[in-house]
Amino acid sequence: MLKLSLIFEKQWLHAFALVVLLTGAVQAFKLNGMSSGEFCGISTSQWFWTAIGLAIAHQGFVWFCWRIQLHGRWMDRIFGESSFPVYASVFFMLGFLRVLVVFVLAISNRNTVPIDVTILRILAVVALIPATYLLYSVIRYFSFRRAFGIDHFDEQYRKLPLVNKGIFRFTRNGMYIYGFLFLWVPALWCASIAALCAALFNHIYIWVHYFATERPDMKRIHMTKSNSKQNKNYSCRRF
Repeated sequence: MLKLSLIFEKQWLHAFALVVLLTGAVQAFKLNGMSSGEFCGISTSQWFWTAIGLAIAHQGFVWFCWRIQLHGRWMDRIFGESSFPVYASVFFMLGFLRVLVVFVLAISNRNTVPIDVTILRILAVVALIPATYLLYSVIRYFSFRRAFGIDHFDEQYRKLPLVNKGIFRFTRNGMYIYGFLFLWVPALWCASIAALCAALFNHIYIWVHYFATERPDMKRIHMTKSNSKQNKNYSCRRF
């Protein structure tokens, strides 16, 4: 039986932060150049709000699947041994579309930032370096299965040690800090104000996921009464 108090743990924070972010997005869309351009016959405004909607859908999907699995194993009950592959497939699809639409938005709204494009492209390259190193570190040392949250599905993964190689030597929150720089790259390269706003929304919103969903879940998964004092400064092991 699902305990709604556990399913919705810290989701008041998620809801409050999302309202604030959406309000900010509405106000940002009034900036000069935000609605300029189109791509494939679709306006920049449609691409922008699609980017925002995909971010919400992606993180909402992860929250729901993680919580019903962690607090009732309902993904296993519904999909059996295919629960993680089903979840991971939808996770990947939404995540891929989330990134793709920001790229398309940048093309649709290109050349709307009144700054020398050379400077912006240098910044894009700078942002790409740690983002690429993060991707390498995930592939080489961490695995996408762990990045997707398999420890909610398979208890064997909960016993694995923290990863401290690659970019994870410097931070345990690599995905939150560096992963979303991938969204800044096209925005800067194309000098798109709408894509910059979408990248900023995504980068802030992923931290909402961390504090409202990821961190509470990881504490429940990895902390016990006997070691809670030792791990009181626990930091997310996944990202």
